[in-house]
Amino acid sequence: MECESERVLVEYVRKASPPPFLLKTYMMVEDRASDAVISWNDQGTAFVVWQPAEFARDLLPTLFKHSNFSSFVRQLNTYGFHKVATNRWEFSNERFRKGERDQLCEIRRRKAPSSMSKQQANATSDHSDNEEQRSLSTSSSEITNLVDENRRLKRENDALNWELAVVKRKCQKLVDMVGDSRLERETRPTEDGGGGLKLFGVRMEVGRERACKIVL
Repeated sequence: MECESERVLVEYVRKASPPPFLLKTYMMVEDRASDAVISWNDQGTAFVVWQPAEFARDLLPTLFKHSNFSSFVRQLNTYGFHKVATNRWEFSNERFRKGERDQLCEIRRRKAPSSMSKQQANATSDHSDNEEQRSLSTSSSEITNLVDENRRLKRENDALNWELAVVKRKCQKLVDMVGDSRLERETRPTEDGGGGLKLFGVRMEVGRERACKIVL
């Protein structure tokens, strides 16, 4: 039953998650550390690749396993992005907006243009499909790892709670033993035969001489 639930969870994540290409692109645009290379425009309605060379060399390989800027632009085109400025690499899609990550699921990949040769269209489609399949496989593997890690942590937590309870019981027994021993010492008759009254472990004595002086 538990395995079936995990399978349903993985399937749900696959359907609810946006296409990996869009998600990775959104992550790069959102990363404030790379604003000098890629960032949102002032309105948050499009993103700008300010430094194409640095973007292809430093950022693309970290998420897309390649450093081809032209290939990245072609992928954008297949998802309905269009270049909105002539003097810079600024791309826009009505559902790709700052602070609206949930809209990524609504973006669908378009079919290859009819002017493109069948071979080119198949190559582009296969490349995109393979990349998304790899990303989905990675996501599924990560989910499985998280589930396993959660189980392991739960077992460790149960074991620690059990050990803590044992230590608490032992400490309580030790406290009880120390208390009993102190009580026995304090109530034990002294060498002169008197038990005496003790305060904070010190026997308080009223001398006979003082008593005699008071009487006199």
